[in-house]
Amino acid sequence: MNRLLAPLLAFLLPALSQAQSYAPVGDRPPSLAREFRAAWIACIYNIDWPSAPGLSAASQQAEMRGILDKVSALKMNAVIFQVRPQCDAVYASSLEPWSPSLTGTMGRSPGYDPLAYCIQQAHARGIEVHAWFNPFRALSNNSQQIAENHVSRRDPSITKKFGTMTWCDPAHSDTRSRALNVILDVVNRYDIDGVHLDDYFYPYPSGNLRFADGKSPAERRAYVDGFVSSLYSAVKRQKSWVRVGISPFGIWRPGVPAGIEAGIDSYEQLAGDSRKWLKNGWLDYLAPQLYWRDSPQKQSFSTLLTWWRQQGSRPVWPGIATERIGSADGRGASEITNQIDISRKTGKNWNGHIHWSAKSLVKNQGGIATKLAGTYTQPAAIPPMPWISDKSPAAPGVSASVQRDGTSIRCFPNGSTAKFAIQAKVGGTWRTMKIMPASSQTITIPRADAIAVTSLDRFGNASPPKVLGLR
Repeated sequence: MNRLLAPLLAFLLPALSQAQSYAPVGDRPPSLAREFRAAWIACIYNIDWPSAPGLSAASQQAEMRGILDKVSALKMNAVIFQVRPQCDAVYASSLEPWSPSLTGTMGRSPGYDPLAYCIQQAHARGIEVHAWFNPFRALSNNSQQIAENHVSRRDPSITKKFGTMTWCDPAHSDTRSRALNVILDVVNRYDIDGVHLDDYFYPYPSGNLRFADGKSPAERRAYVDGFVSSLYSAVKRQKSWVRVGISPFGIWRPGVPAGIEAGIDSYEQLAGDSRKWLKNGWLDYLAPQLYWRDSPQKQSFSTLLTWWRQQGSRPVWPGIATERIGSADGRGASEITNQIDISRKTGKNWNGHIHWSAKSLVKNQGGIATKLAGTYTQPAAIPPMPWISDKSPAAPGVSASVQRDGTSIRCFPNGSTAKFAIQAKVGGTWRTMKIMPASSQTITIPRADAIAVTSLDRFGNASPPKVLGLR
């Protein structure tokens, strides 16, 4: 009998809880803050995670939790996790070998699935996971041991050596289809929130060395443009809420905008017509790597960001070089917080930025994590994607009770709820207390005069807040 009543009670509880007596609320909470606050987690060369190859599964998992705990404590809301550094996999794949960053040996399993673990741990903290792929780099160093099922052995005809590296030639249709299939396999099998590509479509020039494929810069751009366009369409067909983001070199072309200088021409030498991708809407966000200080006029952060945000209607969330705090250019933590402030004031696109990289936040490089406490004062919701969906979810069911020194809140999701945003009025002031996964449902906050709970769906759309005054 109890088993029969349980579904009915689960259905009725939200309505019953809302029927309880609550004090009237004279005002409404402010709109939720919106900002994409992310950090890259690089696996190549063990830059961010794991700290060294060959660590035990338990040690790797502990390090991952440490990164995510820091991201959560800083009130950030996303990580860009590198899952394909060099045609290998930081996840269980039947298409490509395990990454040597995990065990020290390409093809050797770490004994668990790092991407699945990252997603589970991140989502439990209300943090998005964007899976970061390098589409065409095959080997970062040709001297490393190579697994039997690596592309350089399984399909060497599509690869070319370039100095100490090996590259899958983008001119080969098999290269492009292979990369697309790998990415879509992850989109299909994992509950990721985004697909992210870096700037390595063609290798950076090295001295006088150039990629020897006999193709003109225009031909190369056509291959890359076709890949970017196809990827965006394919991801949206499979899971429309998965965001597609690209992080190109921070300067589209030398001299654009006027006065900007660069040592390479990304448009000509890397086949990166990133302005076209932004203008054509072939992505959901662009994250140009604006790793320069704001003061030098030749590569001014604010000048470049202003230009980028004028090139299309999709969000431009700059990459900022937190890792360069304490470098020879005298960069301090205040440079990073100043760039975040500039980003919040520049242009009309949704706010956001990405830290390069997670390690600098975890080790509080130059005091940056301490300083960010004054920058990220409240949690922020991920910006929405109205070009994909602008349908607001229904308001959640909510119940609350005031205890001696706290307020216990229970939230009831509707069908499309992915997260709850909890706001509270304490001492006459509204604050966002937490943005948590819908699976959590229960939270205790400091004693409040009123609360407001908003449902957020996978697209970032927000419901009307359910507001309760507390007696």
